[in-house]
Amino acid sequence: MTPRPHDALFKSAFEDPEAVAPLLRELLPAPIRDAVAWETLAHEPGSFVDPELADHHNDLLFSARLRAATSDLLFFLLEHQSTGDPAMPLRSLALQQRIWDRARKEDPSGTRLPAIITVLVSHVPGGWTAPRAFEELFDPAVLEIPGLDALIPRFSLLVEDLDRLSNANLLARSLAPFQQLTLWLLRDSRDSPRLLRNFDAWIPVLERAGPIRDGSPLRVLFVYMFRVIDPRYRDQLRAKLRKLSPRLQEVAMSIADLLHDEGFAKGRITTLRRLLVFKFGALDAASDARLQAAPPEAIDRYLERVLTENSVAGVLAD
Repeated sequence: MTPRPHDALFKSAFEDPEAVAPLLRELLPAPIRDAVAWETLAHEPGSFVDPELADHHNDLLFSARLRAATSDLLFFLLEHQSTGDPAMPLRSLALQQRIWDRARKEDPSGTRLPAIITVLVSHVPGGWTAPRAFEELFDPAVLEIPGLDALIPRFSLLVEDLDRLSNANLLARSLAPFQQLTLWLLRDSRDSPRLLRNFDAWIPVLERAGPIRDGSPLRVLFVYMFRVIDPRYRDQLRAKLRKLSPRLQEVAMSIADLLHDEGFAKGRITTLRRLLVFKFGALDAASDARLQAAPPEAIDRYLERVLTENSVAGVLAD
């Protein structure tokens, strides 16, 4: 299980330029949208971003040319936040700085910097209430000094605030089914009753979400649902899935069973490890690795032995 399921789903849905272009076109002001040559939109590799920020930014970076100036690039920094961050504009500025540094290194003779637009997709419960503009980070009393506001950086984040959007709002977006469903699930992911209440409205979109195969969008979505749903509501989610067509039901239920089995196996390993530590003390690295890699039938033997053996080696013996 990925420790960051929201990030994984978001990147899976929007890392492809053809998938993200409709979202950007929906959110950008009309003059900017019309100025972009969308057929040139390209995903910039992750190495474009400074590795120091790898653990702090869940970013996707895209570039496109402008119709009126084919030599100029416009960058789109697409970020996703599941929690509010008062320093978000500062984080965005730091990342923009690194993008500009890279651009200067690649074209030392360049005299102009590329424009960068930060688009933030938020599914913070209660909506995005943190600063959207860089100047909001300064003391308002200081900014009232005449002439000072012209001497500090000024830019704003373009925020897609999912928590404030209804099903109708999201369904009106000109997005492909997978991307529409992703925004819905991100919005409702930490409110299981809300996810279940809204499920029926999204059944038609689920039915249009494309073919079923390993790694397909539908499989990704079903796995995400069962990863994020509160365990108390899993049976209710299964009942909702039974409203789907037979082809989708089969896939969804097989994923549910698989994840249940995985969770049960991990729970037994966790229990055994606690018993070993309680009886014998902290496990060495080799014993811990052996325990984590043990097949289910071995776990059964270990659970029986932990009651009678006098050492960790005795419990884990073949």
